[in-house]
Amino acid sequence: MNALRNSQFSRRLTGLLLGLGLSGAVVLGVPDTGTAQQQRSAVGAGSETARMVRVIDADTYDLLVGGRVERVRLVGVDAPELSQPYGPQAADSVRRLLPVGQLVQLTRASGKPDLYGRTLGALRLAAGITPQLPRPVAVDSLLVVRGWAWAWEPGRTTPHLAAEQVVAQAHGRGLWKCGVLEPVPPHVWRGFTSRIKRLYWGGCPW
Repeated sequence: MNALRNSQFSRRLTGLLLGLGLSGAVVLGVPDTGTAQQQRSAVGAGSETARMVRVIDADTYDLLVGGRVERVRLVGVDAPELSQPYGPQAADSVRRLLPVGQLVQLTRASGKPDLYGRTLGALRLAAGITPQLPRPVAVDSLLVVRGWAWAWEPGRTTPHLAAEQVVAQAHGRGLWKCGVLEPVPPHVWRGFTSRIKRLYWGGCPW
């Protein structure tokens, strides 16, 4: 019953935002500040062909680039961690989209790798890999509009993919199936105690 009330409230709120042409950070669940500066705005113009090796989680992948494997973290999005609700489901959804051997176009972000040694960048899929994707498509945009990740850009109140997230919320896709109040962004999840984390498991199904 609570999930139903949350869903109804969330849909009304999202509808109001759509009507006003707004998409605030409160609804998006996006932090207003952050220290990572190598975000999508810094993605360079050149691209390289890469081949999918492994999906680590919904926003992090191992790619074969120029004869060596690189771990790439998408900029502009933040997917649920594997240790939190929706994390395994989001990762499985991406694995179906990006199977082993799938060719993608990698555009690196300017600057150095992140603190974990990952390459920061954006990925694009070629046209026609599925009937639902007749045109080239950015993977970060696809993740957000399908409800597999949050739009996320530290330092910006409204991320560039905010509109895609509002669409996903309005249609109850993926993370948003039970409303905007149900999912917990990863940066919040990491601060929860083990007891609080257990309370979130077994809630709304994917």
